[in-house]
Amino acid sequence: MNYRDLEIWKLAQQLSADVHKMTLCSLPKFEMYEEGSQIRRSVKSVRSNIVEGYGRRRYKQDFIRFLSFAHASCDETIDHLEMLMETGSLTDKDLYDSLHARLNLLGGKINRFIQGVEKQHNNFTEA
Repeated sequence: MNYRDLEIWKLAQQLSADVHKMTLCSLPKFEMYEEGSQIRRSVKSVRSNIVEGYGRRRYKQDFIRFLSFAHASCDETIDHLEMLMETGSLTDKDLYDSLHARLNLLGGKINRFIQGVEKQHNNFTEA
């Protein structure tokens, strides 16, 4: 098994591609370099932190720390998406709703994954 087998990575990978496309196709030109750049970096950080954490999975606290970074970046991405909608830079409500729901789903799955890693870690320390 590798990180590509993780459901959270698969979701993050697809979301990073979709958010990237959204910033290039659905935003005004000036936002491509402002908020568009910020949201691209935050969504790519989600998947990168999952990968880096997975690479450190032998060290449970490092794994949890990077998964926590991924969760925080997911929250940051949601905030950037909401900002784009609130300012009128993103006008496609269906696209917004879809991305928002998928980011919320990913955040919940990352959170549950972290809880699973913590529980597994606690079981090892109690044995």
